[in-house]
Amino acid sequence: MQNKLQELTDKLYQEGLSKGKEEGERILAEAKAQAEKILAEAKAQAAGITAKAESDAASLRSKAESDVKMASAQALQASKKDIENVLVDSIVKEGVKSELADSDLLKDIILAVAKNFSTQESCDLALVLPESLKAEIEPWVSGKLAKELGRGVKAEFSKKIAGGFNIGPADGSWFVSLTDEAFSALISEYLRPVTKKLLFGE
Repeated sequence: MQNKLQELTDKLYQEGLSKGKEEGERILAEAKAQAEKILAEAKAQAAGITAKAESDAASLRSKAESDVKMASAQALQASKKDIENVLVDSIVKEGVKSELADSDLLKDIILAVAKNFSTQESCDLALVLPESLKAEIEPWVSGKLAKELGRGVKAEFSKKIAGGFNIGPADGSWFVSLTDEAFSALISEYLRPVTKKLLFGE
């Protein structure tokens, strides 16, 4: 009887131990599977974060390179424009100023323009000239120019005009500006393309 009880106890113990071992192995397997799943998800998430970071970095690098290229191109263009302006201004403005300070040349230009007015308009003419040329030009305007045109010519002299002149009908309804600034602007427009080609090959 004692043996039977011992066998039964041993059998129950072995069965319990076997079930406990099986349960333990099952729990361990589930835990391992769960751990592998979590690890796989963590790796996938880390790979996604890395890929996004690399993509963002590449995008930022590309944008920075594009911005630097654009800024460089704009700076170069601005520098070219500045060089062009300095060169054209130094050639044109001084040359025009010097030429228009020659009262004989200015008289020839005024006469040519005024004659063209005389064929287009029948009214008297008004001129606005530099104050600095008043002594040389005023007698010529009221004498020789008026006689040549066969009409009245009124001359005013202004400190606001450094060189050249304004011309128009005496009633002041409109006028044409042929000042040194107007001549400089006109000549500069013709010179700029040539200057740009010579300087930069454009």
